[in-house]
Amino acid sequence: MTTGQIIYTPRWPWRQTGIGARPWLVAQSLQASEQGILPDRMIAALAEDGAIVAVRPFATDQIQPASLDLRLGAVAYRVRASFLPGPGATVAQRIKELKLHEIVLSNGAVLETGCVYIVPLLERLALPDAIAAAANPKSSTGRLDVFTRVIADETRGFDRIEAGYRGPLYAEISPKTFPVLVREGSRLSQMRFRHGDSTLDAAALRALHARERLVDAAEAVMGEGVAVSVDLSGFDAITVPSGWANGAAIVGYRAKRHTGLIDVDRRGGYEVDEFWEPVIARSEHNLILDPDEFYILASKEAVQVPPDYAAEMVPFDPLVGEFRVHYAGFFDPGFGYAGAGGRGARAVLEVRSREVPFILEHGQIVGRLVFEKMLARPERLYGAGIGSNYQAQGLKLSKHFRA
Repeated sequence: MTTGQIIYTPRWPWRQTGIGARPWLVAQSLQASEQGILPDRMIAALAEDGAIVAVRPFATDQIQPASLDLRLGAVAYRVRASFLPGPGATVAQRIKELKLHEIVLSNGAVLETGCVYIVPLLERLALPDAIAAAANPKSSTGRLDVFTRVIADETRGFDRIEAGYRGPLYAEISPKTFPVLVREGSRLSQMRFRHGDSTLDAAALRALHARERLVDAAEAVMGEGVAVSVDLSGFDAITVPSGWANGAAIVGYRAKRHTGLIDVDRRGGYEVDEFWEPVIARSEHNLILDPDEFYILASKEAVQVPPDYAAEMVPFDPLVGEFRVHYAGFFDPGFGYAGAGGRGARAVLEVRSREVPFILEHGQIVGRLVFEKMLARPERLYGAGIGSNYQAQGLKLSKHFRA
């Protein structure tokens, strides 16, 4: 992993000039109307001022257009069960109560399926009172069926950090299908920083969709989200590996059991057919999800995220609890956007059924894209020369597998 200090010159539109002007102090004094997700240069400014503190310097590609990759620390703790510390308790205290053993990650270690691990992260926070944060698994993490959430001291919920939080961050990691090899510095999660409530309401979302066509469907806005459905018609352009009925139209992949391990930092290192089997398109255009199986599917819609906005996939209806869709929910500015090298990109769906078989139908709505304003346009958009792995994607596995 390449490391080194990343240097930005913050260009905050509201920043004071002169000696002693400090970005996070300015952030504290923002007007309520100045709401949005912090872009790359503002994240860098937070780090320069000490609102984000790292044990070692950021990697050169660690700051994304609208998020910060979080890195694993030097030790992992195997614990009896998942937990939330709750008010008045720290994660370290709960680890002490629940720890089974600890694993040194400096030279790499295997995290086994069906186990729960807590890993202190290399980044900690000293957020201004006006800035909150939210975390999500990275796309490649979700596509490996590695269940990952971020925890902070005294919190009542996962992946949500209250404004003004000062303290350490931890990753809860539970591989569900494949054992994974991780090490100090591996990145499984990412974090966004926001000032105020920047979510577009239904009227603003309809107006944005009319201007930019967020998905390739005219009537897609449902309340405060854009509907995302599953494509089960088949991807004819996909040629499956030898022995997989070569040339067949497929709708997705189903993970194999009892495979070898996957090194989360190894790009293009594994053959697809050693870990996945194809899901062949059916004439009925449906799919029966088997309980406790993991699938990679794709959206029917091509998605694009304009440069001044960010998006997040959320459940279509929390009451539909038979299956879980999309572990990794952040979509950066420029995702699928024509000006950033995309022409609309499918949303890849990580799908896991629960206790009973469940039938998915072609075009069934499985999620919503919620859009938020950026405080400013990022200096670099997703896919625009920054090595983004999933720009203009169709049905695509994680970067770990050979194309």
